[in-house]
Amino acid sequence: MLVTVGIQNLAREVRVETEATEEAITAAVTASLTDGAPLVIESIKGNKTYIPAATIAYVEVGPVEKRSVGFAQF
Repeated sequence: MLVTVGIQNLAREVRVETEATEEAITAAVTASLTDGAPLVIESIKGNKTYIPAATIAYVEVGPVEKRSVGFAQF
């Protein structure tokens, strides 16, 4: 899954590719916003991203986009 998190007062988004399911991500975001604890997302490489709950503007969850290589269209 590709998780995109918008941060308040920041022009850039945080994007993390993770192996977590959509339900697990939704539960983590809900718990973070309810408890005020940081949102923790683990990437497919094992890195953890911590985002303070008070700064979360929005969260998008979707499939990983396939990256095209070259100029030909198949």
